[in-house]
Amino acid sequence: MPLPRTLFTRDEPADVDLRVTDGAWPEDLSGELVVSAPHPTTFGGPHPFFGDGTTYRLSLSPGTHGAAPDRFAWRQRRIDSPSARLRVKRPDVFTPTVVGVQSPFGHTNAANTNPLPWKGRLFTTWDAGRPVEIDPVGLGYLGDVGRRDEWLDFEVSPQPLLPMVMTTAHPVIDHERDLMWTVNTHWGALHVVAWDGEGPLRSWPVTGGLIPQSVHTITQTRDWIIVGDCAFKVEPQVLTGGDRTEPNNRVSPLYLIRKDALLATPPDTEVACVTVTIAPEINHYYATWDDTDGITVLFEHVENTDIAMTQQPGDTDALGRPCDPTLAGMYGLPMSPDRTSLVVFDPLDGSVRHRAEQRIPELLWTRQLNAMDWSDAGRTNPTVHHTVHQGWRPEAITAKMLALYADRIDTSLFPGTETEPLLATSSMPDLELLRTHAFGVDDFPSSPIYAPRTGGSEPGGHDGYVVVPIMNDAGFRVEVFDAADVSTGPLATLSSPGFTVPFLLHAAWLAEANPAPDAERVRFADELQRIDELPDDLAAVAREVAAELDDGVPMGSG
Repeated sequence: MPLPRTLFTRDEPADVDLRVTDGAWPEDLSGELVVSAPHPTTFGGPHPFFGDGTTYRLSLSPGTHGAAPDRFAWRQRRIDSPSARLRVKRPDVFTPTVVGVQSPFGHTNAANTNPLPWKGRLFTTWDAGRPVEIDPVGLGYLGDVGRRDEWLDFEVSPQPLLPMVMTTAHPVIDHERDLMWTVNTHWGALHVVAWDGEGPLRSWPVTGGLIPQSVHTITQTRDWIIVGDCAFKVEPQVLTGGDRTEPNNRVSPLYLIRKDALLATPPDTEVACVTVTIAPEINHYYATWDDTDGITVLFEHVENTDIAMTQQPGDTDALGRPCDPTLAGMYGLPMSPDRTSLVVFDPLDGSVRHRAEQRIPELLWTRQLNAMDWSDAGRTNPTVHHTVHQGWRPEAITAKMLALYADRIDTSLFPGTETEPLLATSSMPDLELLRTHAFGVDDFPSSPIYAPRTGGSEPGGHDGYVVVPIMNDAGFRVEVFDAADVSTGPLATLSSPGFTVPFLLHAAWLAEANPAPDAERVRFADELQRIDELPDDLAAVAREVAAELDDGVPMGSG
């Protein structure tokens, strides 16, 4: 069951109109599937996920965005941010590394990981750059969130124009307070950041808040921000080409910070937190909005998974076979079965109660991502949790990973053969596996979304549809499932003969795509204070980019 070789194609993406090739499209399904991904022509380097950000959007209603009445518009665009434009003009000065792409201008902001809708606006995010706003219709760059001097940048090498900002790929939207909450870490010190959509950022250092590895996710309840240390480790010697010597941290600190304490405290003033620990490793986690009886968090553990270790020339896989060069840069998939836990924290005394756990070694391996009802009502009372599992994939596990994690891995749990990818529905809050659907052995399902049924009134994740993009060398397709029973199989399938797409990351459901509203935004032209640090030829390129952005000139023109 090989991984699709088209995952890391270097071909330029294309717009295409998909059609229903199986089943019947539900009349009460609408909105947009929005996906973030690295641009394939800029994969390069030791880690393909550091390619420039690309946004894909699939309209879930036929005959929209230029498609024929019986077709569904799949549209894409490379985000024409300042760093992407500078890279197009001077590709010779950009160098991919294990922590991103560096240049004399600074560190590129890939913004390629997670789409985030808010108030008719659309943002894309990354762990090492400011959130970026794009237009929901044209998908073009509109501006970075916050001025550079409002963030603490991580300038380990000169970054006169493009700062590395250590933040999270998963900010959260607080609809009650009308805020975006995110974080900013600086040499491991944790700061919580709030933004109202137009004004200046507000930031508070967290007393005792230290992040040993990274912050990929944050989550929230009505009253609390929850920030955990995530399993992405980059040891110092790796930055200069050395090998990893330690696995990811198995035990992580988790910080609970009260929102009202933040907002009642002047910015730049320390705010207290409650500190607890969580194990095994985490990457994605989601709190229930209602915190009346404690802070309830669902953790999708990434036990013995290493997304900072990638396949390199000369590597062998878990079965001792030479790794296929086509998959160079593929990150390390799980060496342990998927584990999901539901944990309740008491913020008054820091006590922890494990409420439920799911671990089914014979069935659930390599969880990709999930589909959930992101409405306030849905997060207050989630009823089900939909997840995509890509199966046991020894081809994406290197012998080096197995050796590094040897004392943590129970090899007796390895399936005797590669297993099928699954779409799974589990109950909330008990995490009982309710229903599954098996995909084909050559499929690579990616980030699903939950789309509520038009006119539906039952929140929680069951009264709607689960939409799953699926990559396969024979052709890309999108399948739609009834969220109440995914085991009945897809209700409808969209595809186009011979059309494939490269690796996709996170997805989101957008109720509708309209042009971005007017708002105050940061201009690249206002962030050129250190341009004199550049050689004259590069300074001239930066001024060109600033002028083109102000004039709305498409990337690559002129």
